[in-house]
Amino acid sequence: MKCHTLLFLCLILCFSVQAQQNDLKVQTVSSGFERIEIIKMGPGTDMLDGLNSVVGEGKIKNAVILAGIGSVTDYHYHVVSDRNLPPAQEYPKASVAMDLVSVQGYVLNGRVHAHISLSDENSVVGGHLEKGTKALTFFVITIGVLPDNLDLNNLDSYRF
Repeated sequence: MKCHTLLFLCLILCFSVQAQQNDLKVQTVSSGFERIEIIKMGPGTDMLDGLNSVVGEGKIKNAVILAGIGSVTDYHYHVVSDRNLPPAQEYPKASVAMDLVSVQGYVLNGRVHAHISLSDENSVVGGHLEKGTKALTFFVITIGVLPDNLDLNNLDSYRF
């Protein structure tokens, strides 16, 4: 009887794992970089404006934002603030000097979707980049340009 119970539990576990694997929503896109662009923005430059300018002038359709450093005089970003879909959002902004410790994200069909992390001596803050994040010293941002023929249009949507 114990053997049958153990076998039954193993079967239930296997079916449960299989069901969970079928519920996974995973999408992959494979590609190499066409080129790497290193962008420097000077004091007072709005980061989102600068990125949009580089994307437009360089005719960059798809890219990966690989890295970024610098410092800010002002920041503006948004973050999710609940667990609903679509989530509610908060829009923190301030005029305060902070270090830019990272920038990452994508250019999806010509649209910049970037996230930033900022720090001072007491905290780290960050989220989705909004207009109004301005350079104190500079921004140096590295992007890997991807082929135009990739379909990345809905990569940043929670809807599959």
